[in-house]
Amino acid sequence: MGKEKKEKRKSENLDDTQNSQDSKESWEQKLQNMNAISKPLASRKLTKKICKTIKKANGFKHTVKGIREVQKTVRKGGKGLVIFAGDISPIDVYSHMPVACEDAGLPYCYVPSREDIGSALGKSGCIIVMVKRHDDYADLYDEMFNSAITRLSDH
Repeated sequence: MGKEKKEKRKSENLDDTQNSQDSKESWEQKLQNMNAISKPLASRKLTKKICKTIKKANGFKHTVKGIREVQKTVRKGGKGLVIFAGDISPIDVYSHMPVACEDAGLPYCYVPSREDIGSALGKSGCIIVMVKRHDDYADLYDEMFNSAITRLSDH
């Protein structure tokens, strides 16, 4: 039995390296599908943190989902980090939102795919989401927020 477990572990490790190579390829494919206005783009590591934060915030009902709801919250003076999907076509659907976020003083960033946001929310896809701060995930939120601000200032 011990030998079987070792062989199983080895095959799992091989699968993990294949999955990491597949994820690199899928990341490159996602980047190819990006639209022209998708800047500042979150890095691969930051995208994972963003998805993790969205998932936690959604559990506490501290997310605003969808273009209409986010637009209404931004105009009413809501605070948080706005995350856009970068593979949306036509761009006209949300091309006005980065300007609205800048006018309101809200940081924003892009992730490569709407599936990234959708999987974190437990939906099939979502093009824009606003994450609000909460004490239960404050460390993760602050780290993501600061990274987004530095990317926005570099842009």
